[in-house]
Amino acid sequence: MQEKGNVKQQIKEIPPFSFDESSDLPMWVQLRNRMAYLITSGFYKPGEKLPTVRKYAAELRIAYNTVSKAYMGLERDGYVTTVRGSGVFVNDPDAILKPAPEVDALVEEFVKGCLENGMAYDDIPKMVSSCVRRMKKDYEKAQG
Repeated sequence: MQEKGNVKQQIKEIPPFSFDESSDLPMWVQLRNRMAYLITSGFYKPGEKLPTVRKYAAELRIAYNTVSKAYMGLERDGYVTTVRGSGVFVNDPDAILKPAPEVDALVEEFVKGCLENGMAYDDIPKMVSSCVRRMKKDYEKAQG
C-alpha cells in the first residue's frame, strides 16, 4: 500500500506486454503508447500511482532508461504527473488536450486517402514518421 495524502493506495500489478520487434517504433514509444492506452481505457484510474520505473523495468525485463523515457513521454503528453519523492500519478484522461475536431477530420481523410491509394494500415504510421522527421530536419536546417 502507498499513501497519497492520507489515502492509502494499492499499486496495480503490471499487465502483460510484449514488444513488436518488427516495428519501426522504439521500445520506449511502444511502452509509452501501451501505458497511454491503459490510462485512457480506465485500467489506470485518475489519481492512481503507477508502478515505479524500476519495477516496470524488472517486470518487463527491459532497461531502466527505456521505462524512464516512456514515463517522461507520458508526462510531457499530460497523461501523468510526477510528484518528487512520492511517485508518478495518473491524470484524468478527459483533461488531456485532444486535437480539435478539424484536425481529427484531416487525419482521418489522410488515412482514408492512403488506403485508397493502396497503402496498408501498418505502413501509414511509418510513412508519417519518416515525413515528420524529414520536415523537422528541413525546418531546423532553415532556422539554423
